[in-house]
Amino acid sequence: MPKKLKEIASEATENQLTVKIRESANQIWLAGLGAFAKAQQEGLKMFETLVEEGEKVQERTKSAADERIAEMRAKATGTWDKLEQVFEDRVARALNSLSVPSRQDIDVLTKRVAELTEIAKKLTADEEHGRARTPKAKVE
Repeated sequence: MPKKLKEIASEATENQLTVKIRESANQIWLAGLGAFAKAQQEGLKMFETLVEEGEKVQERTKSAADERIAEMRAKATGTWDKLEQVFEDRVARALNSLSVPSRQDIDVLTKRVAELTEIAKKLTADEEHGRARTPKAKVE
């Protein structure tokens, strides 16, 4: 039984479609093999390039992080210094209200005691020298 024209045309179309699909699949396969071969050839170069880029990014990131840390440390130090000063001022006011002498008061008193000690030493030395110069009266 001879095939009708329509059946022959549809079979030819299916065969052509099958051939085109096979060709396309084969090209995809070959492209994958080509990419694999290229990656093998240039893999080491690509790896080294990626490592260099990674090092550059890491250095930039580290620099930026170090700058930020320095800024934060400066701010924190300033804040602690202010807090310390406020604390010292409040403690000084509290001690003053309790009539506890300040460091400055103690320094003034220490200086005055040292001056008085020197004066006392001089007076004692003069007194000893004055007695040694004057002959003692004989008591009969």
